[in-house]
Amino acid sequence: MLNFFTRASVSRLVDPIGHWLVRRGLSPNVVTVIGTVATAAAALWFYPRGELFVGTVVVTVFLFFDLLDGAMARTLNRATSFGAVLDASCDRIADAVLFGSLVWWALVVDDNESRGLGLLVCLGGAQVISYVKARAEANGLTADGGVAERAERFVVILVAVGLHGLGVPYVLDAAIWLLVLLIVLTVVQRLVRVHSPRART
Repeated sequence: MLNFFTRASVSRLVDPIGHWLVRRGLSPNVVTVIGTVATAAAALWFYPRGELFVGTVVVTVFLFFDLLDGAMARTLNRATSFGAVLDASCDRIADAVLFGSLVWWALVVDDNESRGLGLLVCLGGAQVISYVKARAEANGLTADGGVAERAERFVVILVAVGLHGLGVPYVLDAAIWLLVLLIVLTVVQRLVRVHSPRART
């Protein structure tokens, strides 16, 4: 949903930055790797220490690198198969480290088993959502879309974690279990789409 409604606006913002980076000699693949490493490092450093608000701000900044590599590819008018695989792989790494760091915080630092369980389901469910799409496309089918794509998942969890870090009560638990519901629904939506006769590309 967010991808559809915000793509044009975001492109107007990040395309000039992507053009500037290309002129400085950087490649989209390098920016992809830098963004992933920085996102993972920030999540692993801040979240297990309980620094939720600061961690969320830093993670959010580095997640924008995921937009820049696409803008750079558009500037170069060149999209490679390797770049697509690298980008998808790095996305899965960032997702796993982000939710994994929050699981560690919930279970070890916050000692909250319910919160940790919900985050663990989010971690696994996010990977399943991506796997369904990848497996479908490998079989000549389409299985994108759904109520909780990557952008929606990040918005929900990062806003909630940041607000929890500021001391806002209840918002994190509500967001986690809402996200669990939306992730399960998205998996079902994608499987239903694969089953549809219109799924074949």
